[in-house]
Amino acid sequence: MQPFIRNHHYNFIARQTELLQQACRTVADLKVVDTVRSSSLAKIAEQFPETTEPRKQLLEQLAYAKTAEEFQAYLRSLELYRSEFGPVTEQQMKKLFPKAKKLKVPNLALMDLRHVTYIGWNDIGAGKMFLVYNLNGQLVGIEGRFTPSYKKGYCFVCNKQSEVGLFSAISKSRPAHASSDYYKAVGNYMCKDSVSCNRQLTDVANLERFIQNVIQVEE
Repeated sequence: MQPFIRNHHYNFIARQTELLQQACRTVADLKVVDTVRSSSLAKIAEQFPETTEPRKQLLEQLAYAKTAEEFQAYLRSLELYRSEFGPVTEQQMKKLFPKAKKLKVPNLALMDLRHVTYIGWNDIGAGKMFLVYNLNGQLVGIEGRFTPSYKKGYCFVCNKQSEVGLFSAISKSRPAHASSDYYKAVGNYMCKDSVSCNRQLTDVANLERFIQNVIQVEE
């Protein structure tokens, strides 16, 4: 069986496993525990609407976990099937940002690409953030201004509280009769640390919506 669990999928499964483990540890009513277990299994299944029977059986092993050791064993069993971000090379990433002549990209050899939903990094000197994502099978790059807030807030990508900054990118969207100096910025607050953000990310809907708003081109 080939790897099929993307980073955000694994994070989602780990969260559901944690909730179920907590219920097993703290709730005396077995009917309530069974309800939590059924809910967790159903939510995990929703992440893989078109899956194979072997994959389905693997994911459903959570139904039999009751102890802390069994929950951890379940998550370890999924590690073998975590898929990597990519395929991507450092040269490919540089080509996504042709205007950034002296761009320094992260060293992919030092990254565990199984733990990555998007690749993000900051150019502190330029006050910019760069983001690379695989959207519908195609690598896309987003470059924007990153203004640190120097305080904690909710990241629109992972929806968790962390140290955030305003990431603002210029949209390629342009109305047909717009003036020559027209531009539209798309911005939101996101984690300063992309490693932490990737670790917490369980849903890519907001990220993909943001990217599409930046790269879309109006007729």
